[in-house]
Amino acid sequence: MKKYIAEGVLTFITLSILVFFIIYPPAKKDIILVEPEPIITPEPVLKFGLPIDSFFVEKSSIARNQNLSDILSKKGVSYQTIDQLARKSKPLFDVRKIKYKNPYYLFLSRDTVHQPLYFVYEIDPVDYVVFELNDSLDIYRGQKPIETKLKTASGTIQSSLWNSMTDNNVNPVLAIELSEIYAWTIDFFGIQKGDKFRVIYEERYVDSTSVGIGRIYASQFQHMNEDFYAFLFEQDSLESFFDEEGKSLRKAFLKAPLRFSRISSRFSYSRMHPVLKYRRPHLGIDYAAPTGTPVQSIGDGIVTKKGYQRSGGGNYIYIKHNSVYTTCYMHLNGYAKGIAPGVRVKQGQVIGYVGKTGLASGPHLDFRVFRNGSPMDPLKVKAPPVEPVKEENLPNYNLFKDSLMNELQKVSFPETIAVKN
Repeated sequence: MKKYIAEGVLTFITLSILVFFIIYPPAKKDIILVEPEPIITPEPVLKFGLPIDSFFVEKSSIARNQNLSDILSKKGVSYQTIDQLARKSKPLFDVRKIKYKNPYYLFLSRDTVHQPLYFVYEIDPVDYVVFELNDSLDIYRGQKPIETKLKTASGTIQSSLWNSMTDNNVNPVLAIELSEIYAWTIDFFGIQKGDKFRVIYEERYVDSTSVGIGRIYASQFQHMNEDFYAFLFEQDSLESFFDEEGKSLRKAFLKAPLRFSRISSRFSYSRMHPVLKYRRPHLGIDYAAPTGTPVQSIGDGIVTKKGYQRSGGGNYIYIKHNSVYTTCYMHLNGYAKGIAPGVRVKQGQVIGYVGKTGLASGPHLDFRVFRNGSPMDPLKVKAPPVEPVKEENLPNYNLFKDSLMNELQKVSFPETIAVKN
């Protein structure tokens, strides 16, 4: 009897609970699906386009008299494979031109065998060539990423522009670029202590190392208390430099036939000859420079004479530029390839190299200018300018120039070189 009563009570409780949940169902709760955290795969670290974490990498430099065969054969690469690589690479890079001290990298397998898989040679700080050492033997060239920074520099010359740059950790190539810009307006052999400059320019970097100067946008050079401005402007799809009035800085002639030397003797009708030890006319300018320094034609023209002057001039070249002007370059150590009478040369083209042939006490260039057949002081040549900014382009040029001028004025003239990134 008790058993039936207990079963009845249990049934009643169960039914009561069931009825309760039917009448008062539990509130529905939102179901929240938790997304799993995404697995972030780090970007592979690339060097020369190769994921370095996938390889064992050895870096070294080309030893003296070392070649591709020396390097790869020591790593077990067969001479047949090396010969195929050398032949296949010729259109892209001649392996015979591998240079002493240039860096190279060997990408080896990460296993215990360390099998060589890639050989990478740095041609220069930017360019490199990759040799695949597997069955395909693919070869390709590449370039490292170049970062360009806009910079300003200013300074007061204490000795020379080049020395001022190097003494103050400025890329000295900037001095060369400035000398190119002002080649027709400033004689850089005559730069004086106290001359000043300021410039807005780009510098290019690879792996935080400077690899050269990019564009120069604007510069001011104060020479003998006279200001010379240069602004880069594109006209007729060509970039060139113009002054504050829109006149071209390019003239018909360069101011000097070689860079970064010094005048050792000037134009004179009575000069003590350094070898003969008596006075006689010196109807040119002597530029002292090391043997082998490249000599440039100061303007477009045609070579009219080339030979050896037994009376003292040594190896010489004459260039006729137009119906008025002819120039002469003497005491040359040798001639540039292809220079001969009748050959047409361009302004800035290398025509020969400084020497001391003939009657000369040391290596130098004896440079002479003839106007209508008569010798004249090269420093007094007045060369006509080339085309200025066209009238229809002047409004745009003036807006561009004024903005650059404002930026230049913000750069102060310190007593030494100052550079800002």
